Amino acid sequence: MRIYTHSTCIEHEVPAGHSEQPDRLIHLLAHLDQTGMSKEIPYYQATPIDKTQALKAHDADHYQELERLTSEKGLVPADPDTWVGSKSLKAALLAAGAVHDATTAIILGQESRAFCAIRPPGHHAEKNGMMGFCLLNSIAISATLALEEESIDRVAILDFDVHHGNGTVDIFKDDPRVLVCSSFQDPLYPNRYFDLERPHIINTPLTAGSTGKQFQSAISNTWWPAIESHEPDLIFISAGFDAHELDPLADINLSETDFRWITRQIVGYANQYAEGRIVSALEGGYHLEALAASAHAHIEELCC
Repeated sequence: MRIYTHSTCIEHEVPAGHSEQPDRLIHLLAHLDQTGMSKEIPYYQATPIDKTQALKAHDADHYQELERLTSEKGLVPADPDTWVGSKSLKAALLAAGAVHDATTAIILGQESRAFCAIRPPGHHAEKNGMMGFCLLNSIAISATLALEEESIDRVAILDFDVHHGNGTVDIFKDDPRVLVCSSFQDPLYPNRYFDLERPHIINTPLTAGSTGKQFQSAISNTWWPAIESHEPDLIFISAGFDAHELDPLADINLSETDFRWITRQIVGYANQYAEGRIVSALEGGYHLEALAASAHAHIEELCC
């Protein structure tokens, strides 16, 4: 088990009061240090991906727009929720680089699991569009690169963020090698691709107020049969913790126990089909204490 991160991810700026604040990553890393987890699990400094790698999942126009916005003075909006500052492109390349470094190490057999403590998040970034706090789709980039390896024929991307992983679905909607499972509160942002019907796209909507029991039932009925059919060689997790009952941006009532449960199940399927190989990356989670406790539980289960 490894943790990948980089201090530049903290330097990605957002306006005062914005939900996706640098304190999310600062608080999480401090929590892992205070609980001793940082002494038990080796940390690795991410290296950035390059433009060519980013274009495996994104159009050239997308990347050029991110470069243009980064060159502007001060903070500028890519959309009403998504902001770009002078360090944002570098942070996004390092966030994607953390996932790529983890994926490479795991494919090479240096480790079987990794968690990427990164920001900005990525799962809303579409092939040609920044949105939902996301600039580059870190998981999608690494999944695409992983499929270029001879040992990887199929991958699964499992997204339990409370918001639908529209960007990941957009990028892989026509690629049956990639199973994309996304659970999400419905209706809720971003209201895109949530009803797309494809055999390899598994959308699992949850009504506002859903409990942990309802979440576990919905996941068991939709995700696990799909994984058993797909038999992935590598599993990616878009690990958003904003379905927590304390999170201010949604109305799903999960607890750390539920995030522990889903991680334990994923580990079991990874052991069965993927030689135990899992790359997990931080997506949402906007209540600092809930984020830290939930990510801690997630990482503990990944270590098993």
